[in-house]
Amino acid sequence: MIETNGFPFRLGTTSYIIPADILSNVRYLAGKVQDVELVLFDVDDGMNNLPSKEEIDELRRIGSDNDLTYTVHLPLDLRLADDANARHASIDKARRVIDCTRRLDPWAYILHLDGKSVRHGASSGVMRHWQEQAVRSLEIVGEYAGEVEKLAVENLEGYPLDFYEPVLKQIAVSRTVDIGHLWLEGHDAFTYLQEALPRTRVVHIHGIDGRDHRSLANVSQEKLLGVLSELVRTGYRGVLTVEVFSEEDFLSSCAAIQAVMKGEQVCFLKSP
Repeated sequence: MIETNGFPFRLGTTSYIIPADILSNVRYLAGKVQDVELVLFDVDDGMNNLPSKEEIDELRRIGSDNDLTYTVHLPLDLRLADDANARHASIDKARRVIDCTRRLDPWAYILHLDGKSVRHGASSGVMRHWQEQAVRSLEIVGEYAGEVEKLAVENLEGYPLDFYEPVLKQIAVSRTVDIGHLWLEGHDAFTYLQEALPRTRVVHIHGIDGRDHRSLANVSQEKLLGVLSELVRTGYRGVLTVEVFSEEDFLSSCAAIQAVMKGEQVCFLKSP
């Protein structure tokens, strides 16, 4: 486990670190991290990875016994802006996930706001309609979550950096800043983080090695230190998720964070 006494935020990772189900992963991670991102990508009828009531009970117990919180990643295939109607398949799928995990009192529900149909340009009318649909859909899903602030819209690769700004100006949802997505496309992740942080509930971080979601061992200590020091300097009290999906990447990422914290580089932890 990484010693995190100097961090104001909760350090976490995903529920797919060892090749096993969600509950087994949470048991493995308890005591090693302070938050687990439950990755619920498959929730269609038939085979899915939604936890049962008994598994939710056990997740609650593990969380209580280990000061462990949860974030929930809503399914990747949601198309919330397609139709701002509670009966739409994507909105209904989001509701199912929220209903299933509500008793865990998640810190955030992370979501991808799909805009592939308009991200590379559309008429002002089409774009405005997409934005209106997105806002209304977020309002509906936010009601399911209990408050719209619990929804954390994530920045995605392949989108203009300001793509979601018109939507975010209209509704008080939170943000998930994915540092790895920014690094992947060569953006200035530090400046983006600084500007987005006041509204950010979750930060995702991962290395790049041909693709994203790799070990932080692939990130320079300077870059990693820059992110950690900014989160500490601002007193960020959300969740920082090391968003990797294997035990090897998780352990080497922990080692990378530990290395940054040692020696002279740990001085940022002593800043007021």
